Amino acid sequence: MSRNTHAAGAFDADPAVVRFDDVSMRYGRAPETLKDLTFSLAPGSFHFVTGASGAGKTSLLKLIFLAARPSKGLLHLFGQDVSAIAPREQPFLRRRIGVVYQEFKLLEHLSAFDNTALPLRIAGRKPESYRQDVAELLTWVGLRSRMHAMPATLAGGEKQRLAIARAVVNRPDILLADEPTGNVDHEMGLRILRLFVELNRLGTTILIATHDQDLVAASGMPVLHLDEGRLTRLAGGSAA
Repeated sequence: MSRNTHAAGAFDADPAVVRFDDVSMRYGRAPETLKDLTFSLAPGSFHFVTGASGAGKTSLLKLIFLAARPSKGLLHLFGQDVSAIAPREQPFLRRRIGVVYQEFKLLEHLSAFDNTALPLRIAGRKPESYRQDVAELLTWVGLRSRMHAMPATLAGGEKQRLAIARAVVNRPDILLADEPTGNVDHEMGLRILRLFVELNRLGTTILIATHDQDLVAASGMPVLHLDEGRLTRLAGGSAA
């Protein structure tokens, strides 16, 4: 599985792919969901975000994917201030970010192959240009024999691995995953973790939001912990 590359200067002058400087976020007039976050993610790093339900893990991922905006502070992606990014430019930036959603968000009328290939079709690629790549990717996640299966016939672990394949088919620079093992057993969770570790070895920056402490312990990766919207540093973390 080859890694996507970008032209020199893709990360601009800032070596971090993600940088939060005193960032807060709220929904409407509600109290702040995230409060005064300051941290950065280096290219090729691997972090977990942990915290109790409602601590703000999903909101943090939404900020990075440009699905929400900070109410305060500065957020930089790939060296760019997100507040200065025009709406028409956001889709191009999002293509550098893969997302594995907690609810999978698979299209039930499409096969596993077509679900995986969907981001490429949306980007205007022709089937003949990606057919082999998608087949290799489904093999990589252990779904080659299920590539023509419909989502309704897949087990929970298979759906999760399919969601991962779809998220990485564009070879993103960053992969965000929201509770990726929440619907699978421990053994399948470890298998999914191995997929993330392999992807990270290929150069993708990984950020996983989870409450699965066994998964975190098995990984040995740095942890950023959210406590009522505030970020604290645990062993190996990089929160300031």
